[in-house]
Amino acid sequence: MTKNLGSLIFILFLPAILLGQYCSVVAGDTELITKTCKQTPYYQLCVSTLQSDPRSSKADIPGLGLIIVAAVKAKVKNTLKLIKQLEGSNPRLKAPLSDCNQVYNAVVIADIPEAVEALTKGDPKFAENGMSDAAIEAQQCESGFKQSKSPLRKIDL
Repeated sequence: MTKNLGSLIFILFLPAILLGQYCSVVAGDTELITKTCKQTPYYQLCVSTLQSDPRSSKADIPGLGLIIVAAVKAKVKNTLKLIKQLEGSNPRLKAPLSDCNQVYNAVVIADIPEAVEALTKGDPKFAENGMSDAAIEAQQCESGFKQSKSPLRKIDL
């Protein structure tokens, strides 16, 4: 992947959820992933993310949204693990890593559950809000590495 976590959220999740408001494709339709992903700027990334989960073949659009949220959650958890591994490796990274730890924990504690609940209840706008917050927080993390290159960039990629 060539985009960070914030981009992953925007390019995969938001267009797919918005498409769900206007699309009449039924669950189990083999073209649903294709039709959904064609609405995103990074078709291949969208397709590979959704096809990597076996639930996609039987999912409706909110179900695909839940799969994307799960992919974001897995990426965030991997990023949090890396932050723990990097703590103490470089004194200049201590503050930005601490900030990233806080924002990524906020994604896990608040944003992801908000998106899951909204998708489960059929409210794509609130799901979009939760994922928008997650994208902003991911970008906030990256911008904290002003004086050095972000060591998290590799996992965000």
